[in-house]
Amino acid sequence: IDRTALILDVFAARAQTREGRLQVELAQHEYLLPRLAGQWTHLERLGGGIGTRGPGETQIETDRRLIRGRIQRLRRELDSVSTHRSLYRSRRQQRGMEIVGMVGYTNAGKSTLLNALTGAGVPAEDKLFMTLDPITRQLRLRDGRKPLLTDTVGFIQKLPPSLVAAFRSTLEENGESSLVLHVVDVTHPNAAQHVDVVNSVLVALGAGDKPRVLVLNKVDLIGPAEDFSHLSVLAPARVTGDSNTPVVLVSALQRIGLDDLLATIGESLAERKPAAVG
Repeated sequence: IDRTALILDVFAARAQTREGRLQVELAQHEYLLPRLAGQWTHLERLGGGIGTRGPGETQIETDRRLIRGRIQRLRRELDSVSTHRSLYRSRRQQRGMEIVGMVGYTNAGKSTLLNALTGAGVPAEDKLFMTLDPITRQLRLRDGRKPLLTDTVGFIQKLPPSLVAAFRSTLEENGESSLVLHVVDVTHPNAAQHVDVVNSVLVALGAGDKPRVLVLNKVDLIGPAEDFSHLSVLAPARVTGDSNTPVVLVSALQRIGLDDLLATIGESLAERKPAAVG
């Protein structure tokens, strides 16, 4: 088993909805197809003679045909799901609904933050890829706005291309956002590297220029304020290319800094669009 196979196994264990299971199965089949050649080498010796084809070769061809057929069916089903998702996005746009997307490296605490801000009650554990499917809940801001907050799958370094392709329809939710919350686990020693990974995925999805709020999570585990000095590498200019990007320190688990975050979200949205009357 290699790194990609391990990631796929974790995704398969976490998938909850029909769409999530379809996406994972598609990625698994696309990963397996070019690797079938070595699966039947133990049978190739059973074939006999010059000009004959061994049963191992025949089995490989059969498996390839079955997998290609399954991949085509999965893609059709996911295209149908993607079409429905696009319709929902169009309706939200027609109604002028604002969307706030959450992105971050896996296990940065996005699901915990979603629960803390909206009371969503989604599963949130100290595990990789606990959330695979987009989860959308309504926020209530001080100025009366009620934007939608969407959480999607966490990112990881060198995310397998097959997974990026399979999950593109859900990841593209971030491209429709008015504002992006970039959640960072400040306790992780590779936090700066995680930020770079998230930025690169956002750029690949065409959402690299979206307005952002940098949310430094798990501050309750850092200690005294002077311990934040090592986080200078997470300066807004490095993270987003804009030194004016708001930065908010929070602890989603301990509910620290949530009022400041809600206020910052409201201010950032107000800069883009006047508040609706009534």
